[in-house]
Amino acid sequence: MNKFSLLLLTALLFAACGNKSPQPIRLQGETQGTYYSIAYYDAQQRNLQPQIDSLLHDFDLTANLWVDSSLIRRVNRNEDTLVSEMFCDILRKSLQINRYTHGAFNCKIGTLVNLYGFGFKNREDISDRQIDSILSFIHQDSTVLSPTPQTGIYALRKLPQIEYDFNAIAQGYTSDLIAQLFDRLGLESYLIDVGGEVIAKGRKPNGDSWTVGIERPAETKYSQKEIETAILLNDRSVVTSGNYRKYYEEDGVRYSHTIDPSTGRPVSHSLLSVSVVSRQSWYADAMATSFMVMGLEKSLQFIAEHPEDEDIQAVFFIYDDHGEYKTHATPKFKEIIKEIPTATP
Repeated sequence: MNKFSLLLLTALLFAACGNKSPQPIRLQGETQGTYYSIAYYDAQQRNLQPQIDSLLHDFDLTANLWVDSSLIRRVNRNEDTLVSEMFCDILRKSLQINRYTHGAFNCKIGTLVNLYGFGFKNREDISDRQIDSILSFIHQDSTVLSPTPQTGIYALRKLPQIEYDFNAIAQGYTSDLIAQLFDRLGLESYLIDVGGEVIAKGRKPNGDSWTVGIERPAETKYSQKEIETAILLNDRSVVTSGNYRKYYEEDGVRYSHTIDPSTGRPVSHSLLSVSVVSRQSWYADAMATSFMVMGLEKSLQFIAEHPEDEDIQAVFFIYDDHGEYKTHATPKFKEIIKEIPTATP
């Protein structure tokens, strides 16, 4: 699903650091049509920009829908049936969440995403009959991945009509890839932000947790960004998914970019955005999208029915039946909320 990753503002990330030493190494750049912003403490003072950019390049060649020659584009055009280990891993994780959420998360809706104009194609007029036809093969497809004699290569079998879309997991997955690189290099304190998909490891040298700001849902895509709340983060990831910055309007009606895989249509409920905290960024990313599909009531029911999943902490931003803006945080999420500090240079 083509999920727009809402910006988790990083203005607070280094608040209250002052001029204490050691100072973090900070790297910034662009990837997947958005930004990345990284800070890490390293006794060796290594510049890891080349390794990061190489990793991001590999990801683009694998799963970036805006790169015409990428593996996912070739697979969607049925030009390739052999896929890499990274592609296989992303697909398996996506299928895992599809089963776990009973279909709320579905990476096979690429055709619908493009028809609605939320992918790399312009929006088209789409009929109920066309939607129903697309849904029929989405739900009957049985994807099969099989190892081949060639190490790290898998054979993929799918219906030819299926088009994958990994955007609802891509940036979270990318944050995890960078985190894995840092772990291999022995870094113990870092913060990685890829388009708002944030993962924090350890604490700062002074013992403080990382502080991350979460954006207040805006009225329109053009509204200024405002901090709604701040949370303390260490050895966790936080990802936000929402409907208020990516949508289209027709005849005065606003249509969300979040597509419900069960209906093939944009979701219609009071949930504006949700932020999920979890140990892995790809998982938080996928669950945030799933909750945006479910809506508040079904999401809270899902969390209540999965008490064994202690990895889910979430805060929901909604308009209630009276049009009033409200928030609803799970008990575990409330434990990490902090007062918003005054930023210092």
